[in-house]
Amino acid sequence: MKHHRLARTSAALAAALAAIGFSSATLAQETITLRVGDWMPLSHHVSSHGGKVFMDKATELSKGRIQFQFFPAEQLGKGKDSLQMAQSGVADIVNIAPAYITDKFPLSGVAELPGIYEGACKGSYALADMTSPGGTLEKHEFKPNGVRNLFTAAIGSYRIMTSRKEVKSADDFKGLKLRTAGGPMDQTAQLLGSTSIRMAGPDVLVSLQRGTLDGVFWPVMSVKPWGIDEVIKYWTPNLGVGSFVSYWVISEKSWAKLPKDLQDVLLEAGQYATKSHCEYVDSSEISEAESLVKAGLKPIPIPASDVQKITERYADIYQSWSKSLDDRSRPGTEVLKDFQQHVAK
Repeated sequence: MKHHRLARTSAALAAALAAIGFSSATLAQETITLRVGDWMPLSHHVSSHGGKVFMDKATELSKGRIQFQFFPAEQLGKGKDSLQMAQSGVADIVNIAPAYITDKFPLSGVAELPGIYEGACKGSYALADMTSPGGTLEKHEFKPNGVRNLFTAAIGSYRIMTSRKEVKSADDFKGLKLRTAGGPMDQTAQLLGSTSIRMAGPDVLVSLQRGTLDGVFWPVMSVKPWGIDEVIKYWTPNLGVGSFVSYWVISEKSWAKLPKDLQDVLLEAGQYATKSHCEYVDSSEISEAESLVKAGLKPIPIPASDVQKITERYADIYQSWSKSLDDRSRPGTEVLKDFQQHVAK
């Protein structure tokens, strides 16, 4: 008798919900709007050729069920605050730069080590694998911080650019105040005899204009988006000094609220955007460098013998970086080897 009453009650509830047009199918088709916080400006290629591609693809694949409320250019907070914004629920998806939050993502600094790879796709594909479920970075950094990587944007190799002084040899780097993104770039600057000044991208132009900085560690593709072509006059084209990576991540709390089919959509859109962005960077870097030269940015290669001496000492930076993490019970050596193996594929 009790069983029959429960059955009748369930049937009545289903009929009532159906009468107002509410069903499991309706829930499955509900439009979901995700808040996205990005510290980069819309003019930056990570946003225009990566983030926008990701959002458009997700909306397309979901047939409009996924929509985005996009807040670029630090509208919700600075780069150093992005992780906290995701963890606190201010945004569902954020652009995080491990270089700005080294206390939380020290292992991800492996992408900033100099001389390991050239080309955005080499770095992006390697890091995308390492941050996917079961990867070393996912296991040791992303999962413990409650975020899941969707889209990976390795920028490609950084060069040294200066506003006043021509750098014609390795000795000319000595004493220069150079902006770095922190992490391993600090060690690279020290190796060159320069003073490393950690600074986020949005603050660089004013510091160059005021003379607080003599130059920057900077990628060719990011000169115009940040407006530093107004003050930079010289650059060293034949020496790579590390790189930079940013990730579009979703909080695990927001992820858990999504139905499985929409989770799959975000992962597919992220893979598509990673490929689209890195191919754009790799195919455009030469033409962008030529454009900068025409605009007055003078390339000055340093002697090949100086390049060789500097790059031979990069191994010391690798060892120092990995050992400092190992000593803090972080698997620095493991992550370094894993990254080197991935980029060698």
